[in-house]
Amino acid sequence: MLKNPDIFGQAVLDFYHQNQPEDIIVHADDFDDDEIPVEYLFRNYQEMPPLEQKTLQLAHGKILDVGCCAGSHSLYLQQQKKEVKAIDISEGAIEVSKLRGVKNAEVQDFFKLENERFDSILMLMNGSGIIGKLHHLTHFFSHAKKLLNPNGKILIDSSDLRYLFEEDEDGGIWVNPHQYYGELNYAISYKNKTSAKFDWLYIDFNSLQLAAESNGFSCELVQEGEHFDYLAVLKIS
Repeated sequence: MLKNPDIFGQAVLDFYHQNQPEDIIVHADDFDDDEIPVEYLFRNYQEMPPLEQKTLQLAHGKILDVGCCAGSHSLYLQQQKKEVKAIDISEGAIEVSKLRGVKNAEVQDFFKLENERFDSILMLMNGSGIIGKLHHLTHFFSHAKKLLNPNGKILIDSSDLRYLFEEDEDGGIWVNPHQYYGELNYAISYKNKTSAKFDWLYIDFNSLQLAAESNGFSCELVQEGEHFDYLAVLKIS
């Protein structure tokens, strides 16, 4: 999805090697461009948002860090003497994770991971994004069941994008009736390279909870952030 070109990988490699890193630019069809400062991907525990700190506190047993990027979450978990495997589809990100000291890191697509089971699966930094579309949730839950140990859990954060839309007098919002309002289409740029467009899913908690319960999972709201974001715990019911 994001490997050609490897936007995040090149950005974190440049930052790690002090090779004139620049911000990553995020392009969305219906919104202004946004920026991701590369140094943010190298933050330590004290610099992380409360939702991420809470997630790391709740992670236990054998842990899978999905979309690890530069490995900041995995490094902290290692420092806490926890067993963690870090995966990302970015070759550059995995290279940097290893250079920073992540012991078990590999280039891997979450949806193609097989024959391993975990007690905690971390999906952070709007981790629901890799699901892509609302109708992919059934596939996501089906695959997740194969990766979880009994009593295992998924720690996932996302955001409710309804704040981007104007409310009417009754509190409703005007959205495209043919598309869930949390389904976005992005491209990302770094220096003179731009990725192909890809789908990214932000999901409100009620929709996540409904999908979870429809697919044999419980869904608990653990903590809410400062900007319509939240952390949820999913467990096989």
